[in-house]
Order: sequence, then C-alpha cells, then structure tokens
Amino acid sequence: MFSWLERNPFFFTVVVFVTISFAGLIMILPNFAQSSQPVVGTKPYTVLQLAGRHVYIKDSCNACHSQLIRPFKNETDRYGAYSLSGEYAYDRPFLWGSKRTGPDLMRIGNYRTTDWHENHMWDPISVVPGSIMPAYKHHFTNLADIDTAYAEAVTVRDIFDTPYDQEGMPQLGGLEDSKATALADAKLITANMKNQAVKDAVENGQIPEIVALIAYMNSLK
Repeated sequence: MFSWLERNPFFFTVVVFVTISFAGLIMILPNFAQSSQPVVGTKPYTVLQLAGRHVYIKDSCNACHSQLIRPFKNETDRYGAYSLSGEYAYDRPFLWGSKRTGPDLMRIGNYRTTDWHENHMWDPISVVPGSIMPAYKHHFTNLADIDTAYAEAVTVRDIFDTPYDQEGMPQLGGLEDSKATALADAKLITANMKNQAVKDAVENGQIPEIVALIAYMNSLK
C-alpha cells in the first residue's frame, strides 16, 4: 500500500494531510477544553453583582470599555495580568469589547475602590481631569433589578450547571433569601460610600443601581 501511495502523489498528499490533521486535533482539542475550564478561584457572580452587570450592559459600558487584556507588555504593565479564557467561564454574554475609548476594566477591582467609583460615576471629570465620560447620576436614584438578576442566576444554574449553592460558591436559595443576601451585600458597599441618599435607600431595603454596579466592578479582578 505504501508503495502505491508513493506512486500517486495526490492520494499521498491527502493521506498525509488527514494524518497530520487528526494528530493535531488530538493534541490541540484537550488543551482547548482545559483552558476553557474555570480558573481556580473563579466564582459565579452573586445576585447583586449580576444586577450590576445588567446595569453595565444596559448603559452600554462595553461600547467604550473592553474586558480583555492581551498578552503584550504594554497591556500587562498598564492593566495587570493578561486575560485567561477560563476567567470568563461564567460570563454570559462575554463583555470583551472591541473599543477602548476608556481603559480596560478586566482587573479594575484590583486598583479602584468603592469611593472612587462613587465619585467617578457622579462626576467623572472631577476624578479624571479631561475625561469625556458622561456623568451617570441616574444610577444614584434608579433601583437595581434584583428579581431579574436572581432569575438569571437560577437559569444558568439549572441549564448550564453553574455551581451556585456549592461549597465556597454564592448561595441562592429562594428569591426572598437572595434578596436578603443582596441587601446585606449592598450594605457592605454603602459602608464605604458618602452619598447619604444612597445609604438611606439601602437602609430602607432598596438597592440603587450605583450600589449594584460598584459590586460588579469590585468583582473584576
């Protein structure tokens, strides 16, 4: 058979191509599968963080900010360690972005604080002179949609086997339990905020969008 293949260059080329392709798949696919697994320490978003992520998407923050640090020195020097595919295991949808009118936010939770975000969202130019980002003062009065965030968490848990309610992972329970947990998380956020109206709202059982958004931003590490 081998001598026959040697006398027929076309079929020899096809066999070589198929053999190399098969071997390549055997070598590459397991690595792809492994790299797509959650990075150690990666957790699903809490209900409050999901609500903040919804605010982020609703106001198209991803139109000006990416969440994808590329493996180049100028990127890692500015933004931190480059992104790994497993870090996005629980992101639906991905918010990689394709434009940077503002900086990448993949690891903003490592170097910005709650009070920084509060001041920045209220009056960007007071924090970053020359900024062209608009103020988002409506986040301080609009309320976060905790019900929808909870519904998403339950959906991805049941359909995609997202590991909620497992040891070391965010706990869901029922809707009321999740609302209570989100409110408790919100109080931890507002403890480091200055806006009294926002603090009073949380004390009265309501969660403004700014609190949920900050919870989400603080989770990006």
